[in-house]
Amino acid sequence: MAGENAAESNDMSGPVHVAVPALARPGGHYSHAAVGGGMVFIAGQLPITPAGERLADAAFEVQVAQTLANVQAALLAAGSGIDKLLQVRVYLDDIANWPAFDRIYAQWAGPSRPARAVVPTGPLHFGFKVEVEAMALG
Repeated sequence: MAGENAAESNDMSGPVHVAVPALARPGGHYSHAAVGGGMVFIAGQLPITPAGERLADAAFEVQVAQTLANVQAALLAAGSGIDKLLQVRVYLDDIANWPAFDRIYAQWAGPSRPARAVVPTGPLHFGFKVEVEAMALG
């Protein structure tokens, strides 16, 4: 279903799976975003451009910027935004990248300070260095 239908999910009729035209199609059996009960759930976003280019060989900072841009695109398509974030989960292949991530994230999030977890994971899908998922108000 298209992002313009996201508001319909505020009733208890069931989830709305949001299409995000600004992102590459999901690579598996999932939606980039789902909305229900006034909540927005953003699937784990990876550093993949809207054209589908995987940035696994890009610098960490480039991967983070693309990943956060993807999170923001999904939030907007679902009728939400950075200012409505409640929780963010960050998966890093190397916890040594935490300071660089935190610096870029702080600029991206601005005054918004949602609850957040940073989880060191070891290798991520396709050799990426970062993945981010989020929950927000609709």
